[in-house]
Amino acid sequence: MSNIKGSLILLLTALIWGTAFVAQTSGAEAVGTFTFNAFRSFVGAAFLAVVIIINKSRNSRKNNESPVSGIRASGDSIPFTWPLGAGIICGIVLFAAMTFQQYGIGLYPEGVAASGRSGFITATYVVMVSVASMLMGKKQHWLIGVSVAGCIAGMYLLCMSGGVAGIYLGDVFEFLGAVCFTVHIMVIDKFSNADSMKMSCIQFLVIGIISAFAMMFTEDVTFAGIRAALIPILYAGVMSSGIAYTLQMVGQKYAQPSVASIVMSLESVFAALAGWVILGEILKPRELAGCALVFAAVILAQIPGMRKDKT
Repeated sequence: MSNIKGSLILLLTALIWGTAFVAQTSGAEAVGTFTFNAFRSFVGAAFLAVVIIINKSRNSRKNNESPVSGIRASGDSIPFTWPLGAGIICGIVLFAAMTFQQYGIGLYPEGVAASGRSGFITATYVVMVSVASMLMGKKQHWLIGVSVAGCIAGMYLLCMSGGVAGIYLGDVFEFLGAVCFTVHIMVIDKFSNADSMKMSCIQFLVIGIISAFAMMFTEDVTFAGIRAALIPILYAGVMSSGIAYTLQMVGQKYAQPSVASIVMSLESVFAALAGWVILGEILKPRELAGCALVFAAVILAQIPGMRKDKT
């Protein structure tokens, strides 16, 4: 049941990411790309650092309360190590992905459903991960191919109901972001044995530092802009950066990369639903059919893992 456990964790991740598209769209109207990403990343890193310190303090207290006197608790002998190299590599890759994504959102003209459109294009990494896995020699069940096709068809109905005519410059940057997100998923899979929360904390500290340097040289930062984007920054920092990306790392410990990418592609569905609930966007029957197709594709993708666990 490990694959199912991972899928449920990643489903929650997709929900947070999907709603974060609304926050990113709002933030892009007030501050620049690097400003938004710098502040959200520092907020996410600080949030994770506090959680890590609290957990370490709690574990130390439990070890000190060991009833066996004169014997050092086993947890005390384990050094408080951080996966520095893994966190830096993940941070650099994710910095590129987040920069392309946020910059692309800011490029969409008024009247374009930036949240839904960017959500669709970003979610195309579901195909890229499957293709990359096959190129790396990993065998894929034929149902994975069917679920990928269904997922893409569903996302097309959901977010591209007007067709592909009129490609925006923002679309190009969103696609580049999707490529980087694909690399990020594969990199995380390579470091699946590392401490997820510590690695996530390091990666966002790296993103924050790089974004802050870029912000100082390329953007005009104002207090009014920061204040206007404060709520989107806090939501994206705590929920999307601090919690969701950590859940991604935890979930990928249990789910296969191809299945993980399909589940996380549900963020496009949640992005459209969040736009409907928060921004008042109305989902057409064709878009609702797209939601149903994507959910069906995700369920279908779980069948190979369920059969393997049963065996």
